[in-house]
Amino acid sequence: MPVAAPIPTLVQQPLPYVDRLPRRARADIALVVIHCTELPDLATARSYGERVLYAAGTGNSGHWYIDRDGTIVEYVPAEHVAHHVRGRNAESVGIELVNRGRFPHWLDSRHQAMDEPYPDAQIEALIVLLRQLCDTLPSLRAIAGHEDLDVEQVPASDDPQLRVPRKRDPGPRFPWDAVLAQVPLRRIVA
Repeated sequence: MPVAAPIPTLVQQPLPYVDRLPRRARADIALVVIHCTELPDLATARSYGERVLYAAGTGNSGHWYIDRDGTIVEYVPAEHVAHHVRGRNAESVGIELVNRGRFPHWLDSRHQAMDEPYPDAQIEALIVLLRQLCDTLPSLRAIAGHEDLDVEQVPASDDPQLRVPRKRDPGPRFPWDAVLAQVPLRRIVA
């Protein structure tokens, strides 16, 4: 495979707690997980990522965030384990696509549609980033959506008798076929 083109706009903005996250060898990374932020914009995603949720002084975050215009922001370097998917963090990196998803009614049974499309610039930037990761992470072989790995159903916020998916991202509008045609990664599901 030819060397990937450089990422057009990559901004490094490490989270304040990044040095508290466990370190790992790049060779330990075998999986990339695609997420969507389910938030209105990149600034809101940043504020959620900075929230300290664990005793170690860390929170939940992906490694890279891709805004709607294709700008890529690195919050956590690949050498650190970020909290982005249950049970698979040590072996994976997470890419978050800015997309409102079910915001702000994530678990409301009446608001489960994820109908915001992913702009071409965002998907093009994702493909460039994925190609670069394939070139620089020697064990990277697989890709999954967050919804492929976290399939738990939880009580709906509007009616606890109903159950809704805990995670639906990147959702039905994500162009899996187009992305998989451009990268040498195999999609996996739980």
